[in-house]
Amino acid sequence: MTQDAIRIEGLRKTYKGAKGQPEKQALRGIDLSIPRGSVFGLLGPNGAGKSTMINILAGLVLKTSGKVTIWGFDQDANPRQSRASIGVMPQELNLDPFFSPCGALEVQAGLYGVPKSERRSDEILRMIGLEDKAEAYARTLSGGMQRRLLLGKALVHRPNILVLDEPTAGVDIELRQMLWTNIRKLNKQGMTIILTTHYLEEAEEMCDEIAIINEGEVVVRDSTVNLLGRLDSKTMVVQPDQPVTDLPQGDGIGAELRSDGAVVLRYRVGSTSAEQVLAAVRDAGITIRDVKTEEADLEDVFLSLTKTK
Repeated sequence: MTQDAIRIEGLRKTYKGAKGQPEKQALRGIDLSIPRGSVFGLLGPNGAGKSTMINILAGLVLKTSGKVTIWGFDQDANPRQSRASIGVMPQELNLDPFFSPCGALEVQAGLYGVPKSERRSDEILRMIGLEDKAEAYARTLSGGMQRRLLLGKALVHRPNILVLDEPTAGVDIELRQMLWTNIRKLNKQGMTIILTTHYLEEAEEMCDEIAIINEGEVVVRDSTVNLLGRLDSKTMVVQPDQPVTDLPQGDGIGAELRSDGAVVLRYRVGSTSAEQVLAAVRDAGITIRDVKTEEADLEDVFLSLTKTK
C-alpha cells in the first residue's frame, strides 16, 4: 500500500473558451503527493486552480490529462473506490431545504451505498452539534448550522480523506472552534485532512505541510515550519523617547516612520545582525524607549511566492 493518501501526476485541466475566446488553462501539470494521516494545506489566490483540483479529486470535474490516485485507487481504473475514499465539505451551501439534517445524512449515506445497519446519523449529528435539530427542515437552520451539516454529509461513508474547501469562510468564532475541535479529533483517529483557506493564520496553526498554488501550478510545497523559515526577514519596531527627525540608515536596513511615531526597521537575519540595526538607530541619534522584533509569518511567505512579477 502506498503511504500517500493522494498522488497527483501531470494534472492538467483546460476549459474551452466561449465563441471567439481562447481556452483557459486552470491546471498546468500539477505534481503533488499528500501523506496519509497529515493535515495538508492547499493555499493560493482566487483563480489559482484550487477549486478545480478539488472538484477533480471529488469526481465532479473531468481532468484534461494526468493521473490521480486516491488512497491507492487510480481514479480512471477504479472510479467508485476512489470516490468512496474521499469526502468533501464544499464552500457553497448545497442543501435541499426540505430535508431535515437526519434525512439529509440518511440520503447521503444511501447514495454511497452504506447499509442501514452501518449508518451512524445520530453519532454524526451529536458530533456536529445538531442533535436537537435532527428533524428540523434544513431551510430553518442558520448559516452556521447548515455548514455543520455539510461537514456531516462529508463524513457519512467514513472516508479516509476529508477535504475542507474554505470551511470557516464567514462563520462565527464559536462555529470555527467547534469545527477545528472536530477536525483535530478526526485527524487523531487517522483521517487525512486537506484544507483550503484564506485565513493564513488558520493554516499556520493547523497544517503539517502546505502547498501553494498560483496560476495553475504548484509554486512551493514544504512543511509549515520550513516554509516560515524560507523568509529570513525580521522586523524591529523601535519606540523612541523623542520624535524622530532622521531615520536610521545602513546596508540591508529598510526604515520607515509609523503614524504613531514608532520606527519600523526591516532586515534579513542572514546578512544583518540585530546589533547592526541597533547601532544604526543610535547613530541616527534616537534614544530607545522600547523595542520589539517580529518574525515573518505565513502571510509574508504567501505574498512573496504569489506576487505578480
